[in-house]
Amino acid sequence: MTHRERIRAIIAGDTADRCGFWLGQPHPELWPLLNRHFGTRTEAELRRLLQDEVVLLSAEYQGSTYDGPEAAIFFDILHPPAKPPLADCADISALDDFPWPDANRLSPAPVLAALQNAGDIYRGSGTWCPFVHVLINLFGIDNYLVNMYERPKLLHAATDRVCQFYYDANERVFAAAGNLMDGFFFGNDIGTQLDLLCSPRHFEEFMLPWIRQFAAQGHRHGYQVLLHSCGSIHKVMDQMIDAGIDCLHPLQARAAGMDAETLARRFKGRVAFLGGVDTQELMTHASPEEVRAEVRRLKILLGPRLIVSPSHEALLSNVPPANVQAMAEAARE
Repeated sequence: MTHRERIRAIIAGDTADRCGFWLGQPHPELWPLLNRHFGTRTEAELRRLLQDEVVLLSAEYQGSTYDGPEAAIFFDILHPPAKPPLADCADISALDDFPWPDANRLSPAPVLAALQNAGDIYRGSGTWCPFVHVLINLFGIDNYLVNMYERPKLLHAATDRVCQFYYDANERVFAAAGNLMDGFFFGNDIGTQLDLLCSPRHFEEFMLPWIRQFAAQGHRHGYQVLLHSCGSIHKVMDQMIDAGIDCLHPLQARAAGMDAETLARRFKGRVAFLGGVDTQELMTHASPEEVRAEVRRLKILLGPRLIVSPSHEALLSNVPPANVQAMAEAARE
């Protein structure tokens, strides 16, 4: 099987010759260490050596794709404004004063070029749709959560504004990409180490409806749908699967209820798994043989619908390269 065929089969629940492998997206500080260890010179060369099988090419992060400044808060979610612009917003009509971005100003050209040059690899794309993060940056996390109780109509209206932008942007990307894409890969971190960011009831009211709409959008265009959320999300995984999610990432191994045994017992056979190799303790402190043993255990528990990958894709520089090698080799066994 080609790498692309293998990952598509795993996510679809069809027969594959082995589990898949995705290196993830190592932190820039780790790449020089990895290249030195493996004797490679570039990221692309190293990924080929490890037989990496997935690439994530979110449209809004492929160079300059939007020509208006009003989208900065949508595309730079890790650097929120000093003062949330909607922190004092108490009325739906006030939302009209915010400079919402226009999806027609997003150019799919950079992500199309990346997809065309991707090679034999499973391509996850579309916009990242981090609507929860954007709403937190717009309101501030305290106001975002309080509004679930005190101003639900306001929060629904703001959520619709944010998500409609991503939905319309996806339509542009999907129409242009066609079969260059394999999966629609999007994400929101709704879990902490111990539990959900909000109650399951509020997840169902304020987050799930748009997760369902995004999943339906991806399927309508013929794509598999992959959802990212860090943290403890086991309480709402049933709802995510029922909403049409085909594959869940990254399976934060040490978050409450996200251990492989629990996931296998409750969800195996209903969804594909992407991730699961603990980056908090195992990849940083274990020996290469211990890493190999853990990957083999995960494959037994979660396979065959498993793409072996770190439990957080941004491997940090405290991960020994020998452990990355052990993870990749055990995944391909």
